[in-house]
Amino acid sequence: MRDHHVGLTELRGDCERCFGLCCVALPFAASADFAVDKAAGTPCRNLREDHRCGIHARLRQKGFTGCTVYDCFGAGQQVSQITFGGRDWRTGPPEQARRMFDVFPVMRQLHELLWYLTEALALPAARPVHAELRKALAKTEELTAGTPEELAGLDVAAHRQEVNVLLLRTSELARAGTRGRRKDRRGADLVGARLKGADLRGASLRGACLIAADLTGADLRGADLIGADLRDTDLTDADLTGAFFLTQPQVNAARGSAGTRLPGSVTRPGHWTAQV
Repeated sequence: MRDHHVGLTELRGDCERCFGLCCVALPFAASADFAVDKAAGTPCRNLREDHRCGIHARLRQKGFTGCTVYDCFGAGQQVSQITFGGRDWRTGPPEQARRMFDVFPVMRQLHELLWYLTEALALPAARPVHAELRKALAKTEELTAGTPEELAGLDVAAHRQEVNVLLLRTSELARAGTRGRRKDRRGADLVGARLKGADLRGASLRGACLIAADLTGADLRGADLIGADLRDTDLTDADLTGAFFLTQPQVNAARGSAGTRLPGSVTRPGHWTAQV
């Protein structure tokens, strides 16, 4: 159980402390992201006995781009080392393995919420709701410390909805200081949109579908990007300084360049250099 509030650095996957849960618990279908089909609870064919990926350095070349995009927000090590006390799913009884696989996606959602709440508390403009955000953070942390049975039975969707009300208010406060018109493109279908050089400062792009959109040189400073689908989005030379609720998986799924300016909460993907 945690005795302190987490920081963003703790909310990243640490494969060294995990039993390869994302490679077993989650399903995937043959597509542009995955070379083959895999059912939930079935180990990926590339997973080795030591819980490492046998093709980690060649995932993109082998057709497993989806693996390079994914991040569990630290849920893997939480479930492996805390919830199940370091007990490996390979060596325990089958029912323990099944429960572990059931708990992992729930924990992943809770850890994603911890990421958003932690970032929200770092926004000075959100000070009017900081007290409520701290309460929501404490409650979410408490939920992550639950037993396997409690986590498996948790209505995580209801908790997400409660937190989302606060995150929406945070977004409104954070974007209020942006000069000019603050575009509301919440949930917009922008697949393949030509937005080269677009002024999207302070825009709400919550849940927007930007798959393969051209955002080359776009100004996204102070934009809300929570839940935006950035798969194959071209962020070459775009400015995302101060953009918030942007996660590492979103950045990993996009394309960018050395000239792309990112907020300090995420890191520049290594594959960007090879793509541009």
